[in-house]
Amino acid sequence: MKTFSTGIVLGLFGAIAVAISFALHWPTWVMFVAWVSYYLFGKTLKTSLPVLIQIALGIIMGVLIQVTGKWASGYIGVFGLPVAVFFFIGSLAYISQLKRLNSIPAWFLGLIIFFGVHPPMTPLSIMELFIPIIAGFLFAWLNDLAVQLVMRKHQSISQH
Repeated sequence: MKTFSTGIVLGLFGAIAVAISFALHWPTWVMFVAWVSYYLFGKTLKTSLPVLIQIALGIIMGVLIQVTGKWASGYIGVFGLPVAVFFFIGSLAYISQLKRLNSIPAWFLGLIIFFGVHPPMTPLSIMELFIPIIAGFLFAWLNDLAVQLVMRKHQSISQH
């Protein structure tokens, strides 16, 4: 019964998340990348907040890569973008030495989101990427909380 209840909770939260995402025209996969990140990086606010920040910084890095690549293309043609990628991705070797910025996978998740969505290069379009990301972390946290409540309820029932 515990597995069935857990499945119901997981399915319910997934269905609600997809319905909201579709209704608000969010890229659903971005929300699920954030959802999975919550689980992969420790399932706590303490571990999730630094990951969320690094995903955001990865998105900003994506913007900088694109802007720098376009600028450099004016001087070195088709090599502009690869040179920008080399410079910024290479800088992660140094940035990741900082304690709170040390999750290279989180940086790459931000890059994946940015280049996957390929938003218009406007501040509003870039900021809108954070809505499904934050929603994904929130749904993951709520889902995890609900699953824990189901588990506790089943434990207390089995002890009686």
